[in-house]
Amino acid sequence: MLDIIGDHAFMALAGLFGGILLGLAARLGRFCTMGAIEDLLYGGSDIRMRMWVLAIGVAVMGTFGLTATGWLIPEQGFYLSIRWMPLASILGGLMFGYGMALAGNCGFGSIARLGGGDLRAFVIVLVMGVSAYVVLSGPLAGLRVWAFPQSAVVPGEMPPGLAHLLSDLTGLSLPGIGVALGALITAGALTSRAFLARPQSIFWAAVVGLAIVSGWAGSAHVAMTGFAAVPVVSHSYSAPVGETVLWLMTASARLPSFAVGSVVGVVLGALIGSGIKGHFRWEACEDPRELRRQIYGAAMMGAGAVIAMGCTVGQGLSAFSTLSFSAPVTFAAIFAGAALGLRHLIEGFQPAE
Repeated sequence: MLDIIGDHAFMALAGLFGGILLGLAARLGRFCTMGAIEDLLYGGSDIRMRMWVLAIGVAVMGTFGLTATGWLIPEQGFYLSIRWMPLASILGGLMFGYGMALAGNCGFGSIARLGGGDLRAFVIVLVMGVSAYVVLSGPLAGLRVWAFPQSAVVPGEMPPGLAHLLSDLTGLSLPGIGVALGALITAGALTSRAFLARPQSIFWAAVVGLAIVSGWAGSAHVAMTGFAAVPVVSHSYSAPVGETVLWLMTASARLPSFAVGSVVGVVLGALIGSGIKGHFRWEACEDPRELRRQIYGAAMMGAGAVIAMGCTVGQGLSAFSTLSFSAPVTFAAIFAGAALGLRHLIEGFQPAE
């Protein structure tokens, strides 16, 4: 198939496939980071947070299952090929989480809402994509590199991953440890009777995990068998949004990529899902103050995601699927930043009496 459509087109199709699954999960399964945090902190429900944990568990098992077959070399992925910077994970995650609360959704959730006709999400997506590139390779790139210099893992150095650490300490099989840890995470998500009574939520959480695995599988296949130098990646929605905007403007001189396919796939999946539910409708922001707040939040998300090297999906799912050290720390920082932002919006910062 690579000989017929080419390496880059195959990468885009791999991203498109997983993106559609993620978009469907967002609209049909209500899979949403911001919603999960709000439900847990203010709604008295942990169902959607358990969906995230289950998706992580499925993604970990699938990713290390691919490793066991020789299909995937996880060290080739970005999250295990760069030395971990704890401060970047914490500060970037806090910035992203706070911005997510101001914007009312994360990058992935905003793309999914865009697929349902929400024009406010369109503004958030554009601002976030541009903000990410301003920090990644634009005017603020020099400051980012100075503050958070990245360095590659050298040959012979242990990759910054939990499974790699445990394998090095115990001498046990890397894939075996990864699959076992993924199974433990999955079992932990399924300890709730209320969650077990929601088979639809379980199904869509598993779909999300498999979408992440499909990204690793598709990109690794091209990297191993194709002729083009392509990265081994899975889904993320910060800098890839900016990359998609660039591709839409320069497609005649720019090859498609996994990121472009993934972003477009989420929009299509969300469009299909909102059509199935009958929820598609055009929406706009009628309050300039609300739009201003969302723009500030989107700018913070784009910058924070680049500093933390991933968003709720990039770090919270794709990096987590490789058991990278950065994933749980960044996800915890995003949660803390979102909790702080929600308190600011709902209660203000006045001390309790």
